[in-house]
Amino acid sequence: MDIVKQIADGLERGDHELVRARVREAIECRVETATILEQGLVAGMNVVGERFRNHLVFLPEVLLSARAMSAGMELLRPLLIRDAVPGRGKVVLGSVRGDLHDIGKNLVGIMLRGAGFDVVDLGHDVPPERFVETAEREQAQIIGLSALLTTTMSGMGEVVNLVERRECRGRIKIIVGGAPVSDAFAREIGADAYGFDAASAVERVQALIAAG
Repeated sequence: MDIVKQIADGLERGDHELVRARVREAIECRVETATILEQGLVAGMNVVGERFRNHLVFLPEVLLSARAMSAGMELLRPLLIRDAVPGRGKVVLGSVRGDLHDIGKNLVGIMLRGAGFDVVDLGHDVPPERFVETAEREQAQIIGLSALLTTTMSGMGEVVNLVERRECRGRIKIIVGGAPVSDAFAREIGADAYGFDAASAVERVQALIAAG
C-alpha cells in the first residue's frame, strides 16, 4: 500500500498519529504536496463524510477523523503556501445574530475543512455586517449561516439583503441551515442553497463553488 493511500485509510480510522507519521514520510519522499492533500487527506475525509451521511459513522468518529486531518494539515500547510497550491475556496461561517447555538455549525466547519475548504468561523451571535465585511475582506466565495431558533431565522434574510445592497451578490453566495430552516425558507429569503445536515452542506458548497 502506498503512502498516500495509508494517509487516507488512517484518516478514515481517525488515527491521528498514523496520519501525522505518513504525511511526514510522504513529505520526506518528495510526494507532491497537492497529491498528499487531495488523494490522501481530502480523499479520506470524503469517505468519512459519505459514511456520516449514510449513518454508518457518528459524531465521535467524525471528530476523530477531524483531529487526524488537523494533524496532517499542520505539517502540510506550510508546503501548500510555499507551493502556492490553490485551495478549494473560502467560506465565512457563523450562527446569526441572537443565536448562541453552534454545535451544528461547528460540525459543518469540520466537514468543510476536511473537504479542503478554508473556513473563517465567526462563532455565534454574529450581526449581518460582520458576515459581509469579513467575506469581502477575506475574499470568500461563500457565507454559511446557521440558526437553531425560529426567532433568529430572520437574521439570515438580513444577511442576504445586505449582500444585495452592497452589490456583491455575484461574488458571494449564501448557504443556510439549522433545525428550523427549510429549503422553502432558503428560497423565500433568496439564499443560494440550503444544507439539511453537515454532509449536504459540504455538497452544496462544492456545487456553488463549481458553478462560479
